[in-house]
Amino acid sequence: MSTIQGLPIGGIDFTGTGSAASAPDHADGFGKVLREAVTQIDQVQGEAQSKIGEVMQGKGGDVHSAMIAVEKADLSFQLMLQVRNKIVAAYQEISRMNF
Repeated sequence: MSTIQGLPIGGIDFTGTGSAASAPDHADGFGKVLREAVTQIDQVQGEAQSKIGEVMQGKGGDVHSAMIAVEKADLSFQLMLQVRNKIVAAYQEISRMNF
């Protein structure tokens, strides 16, 4: 499975030319990808919190690695927000269409 900054993209046909047999179950596929992405972002934020806790409690935590973990968590969260904004914008555009 390939990833873009930790987000799973394996099994998705971006060309639109895939057959129905090789395509993932679209009813659950998109939701599953989103759930996995949110879970990964939650894990990254948990790692950042634990590293900050180690530094604050004086358990020999490295300040540099803690700050890198915090920035990684921040960027992951910002990416998730931008994906959410695009999804909402697409939904609003579809809802404005006349059928």
